Amino acid sequence: MNHTRTQDSRSTLGLMAVAGVTVLLLFWWQGNKGINLWDEGFLWYGAQRVLLGDVPIRDFMAYDPGRYYWTALGLALMDSNGIMAVRAAVAVFQTLGLCAGLLLIAKSLPAGNRSSAVFLAISLVTLLVWMYPRHKLFDITLSLVSTGALTYLISKPVLRRFFLCGLCVGLVAVFGRNHGVYAAVASLAAIGWLSIGGATDVPLVRRVFVWGLGVTLGFVPVILMVLVVPGFALAFWNSIVFLFEVQATNLPLPIPWPWRVPVSVLPTGEAVRQLLIGVFFIAIPAFSLAALAWVTYRRWAGLGVERALVASAFLALPYAHFAYSRADVGHLALGIFPALVGALVWLSGRTPVLKFAASALLCLASVWVMYIYHPGWRCLAVHPCESVDVADQRILAHPINAREIAELRRLAEAFAPDGRSVYVAPFWPGAYALLEREAPNWEIYALFPRSHAFEQAEIARIRAADPGMAFILDFALDNRDDLRFKNTHPLTDAFVRTHFERVAFPDVEAYQIYRARSVAE
Repeated sequence: MNHTRTQDSRSTLGLMAVAGVTVLLLFWWQGNKGINLWDEGFLWYGAQRVLLGDVPIRDFMAYDPGRYYWTALGLALMDSNGIMAVRAAVAVFQTLGLCAGLLLIAKSLPAGNRSSAVFLAISLVTLLVWMYPRHKLFDITLSLVSTGALTYLISKPVLRRFFLCGLCVGLVAVFGRNHGVYAAVASLAAIGWLSIGGATDVPLVRRVFVWGLGVTLGFVPVILMVLVVPGFALAFWNSIVFLFEVQATNLPLPIPWPWRVPVSVLPTGEAVRQLLIGVFFIAIPAFSLAALAWVTYRRWAGLGVERALVASAFLALPYAHFAYSRADVGHLALGIFPALVGALVWLSGRTPVLKFAASALLCLASVWVMYIYHPGWRCLAVHPCESVDVADQRILAHPINAREIAELRRLAEAFAPDGRSVYVAPFWPGAYALLEREAPNWEIYALFPRSHAFEQAEIARIRAADPGMAFILDFALDNRDDLRFKNTHPLTDAFVRTHFERVAFPDVEAYQIYRARSVAE
């Protein structure tokens, strides 16, 4: 028994080392490449503000608090507020997710087998290439950790594990309430599944109660913030209410079904990529439904089934919602991991020919879809990058991004010197992080239309901050004119036009530059 435990410990440590070294090498290759003032800037600015004592959701528009405090801790440990420190903190979190995924697959393989090592290597590449975009690696890791926690429960459904699984669900929700919902739905379904065939003698009500107790304890950080941090409870509640008001968690996009791909007008490689993207969108719910039928049949028949496959089956369908909420490659990557792990676990038990042929095909398809999106490849082969200074750190950025950074700095120096506030809308929260300025408003990512009352409150904040410059990106997101800032936030747009003076900027039509009238005078 002790010998077996020692072997398991060594195997776990070995996989942890592999995950750590792999992420480190990937970070070394592309950690300093690319810059995204949009979504990555959203995380970067939030981490900076937390480091200065602000509270996510209450003091600035944010996701759930966990990821900001984790990233801010990384910034504090590295004594930096730059983008590279943010990426390093995220990479550490990514290592946890990659390790969890590898462990789930490794547990389904024979130990000490050379073919198992080859299969794990294929799985490693498959998982790693889908880890995109890097500022959303929290979401990917949370899906993998949830899969691991549910597998842990199903493997031995004793009372203690119901509590620990619930504890993990609660902790996951601290980093992303949507992940908490996905994990909770999957956990409750799995708890019901365990009743088939008497897999556990713990009464159902007791199982759910102990699991719920764990969820509550795991969510204690947010509960304490609600109870103790002034103003957080109302802001947190408003963030929930807003989701019901807009009736969406994201701006939807048409699902890229493979039969809609214009194959005849695309280059062959891109046509194959678009077809595969459509296939992967179909594969997530298809895998979940097939896997659910499979594991339920096996349970009714009293036959064994891989525990990680069961966990993946129950999580894949909720995570399909994540992928479909905005059906682009980025969200496909965020929602695919439970299905991906489940497919690899299922393949691990098949005949060698099927096992290696199908896993290699899955790996090749994954690489072909995803490699082009990674910043290291884009700088290497797609768009040669330029060296640019970002918060006293040199990174390699796309020429367009390098010009954006240079222009933002030049405009801030001209119209808002000595740290004066600037106002940037609607999609560049990274500009505040880049310039190391506090946003004059709460809504740093103005995506959805807002009420007049909300806009009036935001205008009052902007007026009080007295920014020296306003930068409006007049951009029709998703080619929808109704999503231009002047249409989603007409009062704020009118305020800027009235209280600021437009500065001619012929280089980029979408850039609307304004200086405060006090600056103009």
